[in-house]
Amino acid sequence: MDWFIVVILLLFMGISITLIHSGVAAWPEFIGYDKRMFFYYILGFICFFGVSFFNYRFILKYHWWLLAGGIFLLFITSFIGDEVNGSQGWIKVPGVGLNLQPAELFKLVLIISLSAIVAQNNNEELSFSRKVLPLFVLTCVPFAIVIGQNDMGNALCYFVILLGVLWTGNLKYSHTIMLLLVISVFIYIGIKSYISFHDQISSYLVSINKEHYLNRLDPWLIPDQASRDASYHTKNALIAIGSGGLFGEGYMNGSSVQFNLVPYTYSDSIIVVIAEEFGFIGVAVLLLLYFFLIYRLILIALECKLREGSIIIIGIISMFLYQIFENIGMFLGLMPLTGITLPFISFGGSSLLINMASLGLVISIQMDHYEEHSIT
Repeated sequence: MDWFIVVILLLFMGISITLIHSGVAAWPEFIGYDKRMFFYYILGFICFFGVSFFNYRFILKYHWWLLAGGIFLLFITSFIGDEVNGSQGWIKVPGVGLNLQPAELFKLVLIISLSAIVAQNNNEELSFSRKVLPLFVLTCVPFAIVIGQNDMGNALCYFVILLGVLWTGNLKYSHTIMLLLVISVFIYIGIKSYISFHDQISSYLVSINKEHYLNRLDPWLIPDQASRDASYHTKNALIAIGSGGLFGEGYMNGSSVQFNLVPYTYSDSIIVVIAEEFGFIGVAVLLLLYFFLIYRLILIALECKLREGSIIIIGIISMFLYQIFENIGMFLGLMPLTGITLPFISFGGSSLLINMASLGLVISIQMDHYEEHSIT
């Protein structure tokens, strides 16, 4: 057992419960969420240790079944799932008071399946037509389903995972440059088109009941033209972050947080709580803990003797880095506003359990890295 990771998780638990307690203090309907998060952490540690002592190579043998089951679960969720904050992607788990989000679960499923496929290529460079393109098309399937559920944050994470897996799987440098150019051109054209044809795009999104995308993209791309309602969240969050200064306004004394000026301070906007109440120092400490965690995961990946183990760990690192950058960046005007959670800190049972299971998988790989044979 890697006790360094366990200690970091315990620190994350303390930070999360502390921040959630402050974040819900001014919201009577959410009182008690800190206790629920403690319960989720108990389940999370059970999941973490359970996966740690499970041989991950067994999962790799049946990754196609795992992938098919994950896509099927995403598909049926689009029809029977409950809607939370505009996203129809939740299934109630009876008995534990947990709303499962299959889009979160699928991130780990995708990491396992893509890693198993790429690892079969041994150390040879990945063929664009036989590996890269099919994996891209494969990733587009869950991406399209989750986008249909109005969950842009998790959908984009799938492609970040794909890029991390492909890079570790020995993607050709020429293909890497080509992919980066294509992505850059696509993003540039998309942004320019959105700004230039904003009125037409707005009318179309309203006509298909997707106007919520305007509230996410307008404050990011055209903040001066965004409506008051659309920019309310990001503007107030930025004010709160700036008011924290170096040392913050004090625990449970954040002026914006405690006066309900920032929505979802217990979940998506929890970085605002630590920034306003603990200042730059508090945010720096949290980022330093993330750095230590990612650094430790990289060391474990480098020590692996089984190629698929290293690829899985890099996929998990890619998932964590995306979530951290997206969650913090969307309140600094660097990224669009999405419903992505801050790993291990934001309130949420599904995201926490999947993140804990992911680290449990890393520990399983670490325990098994002395094995000399590989599954093909």
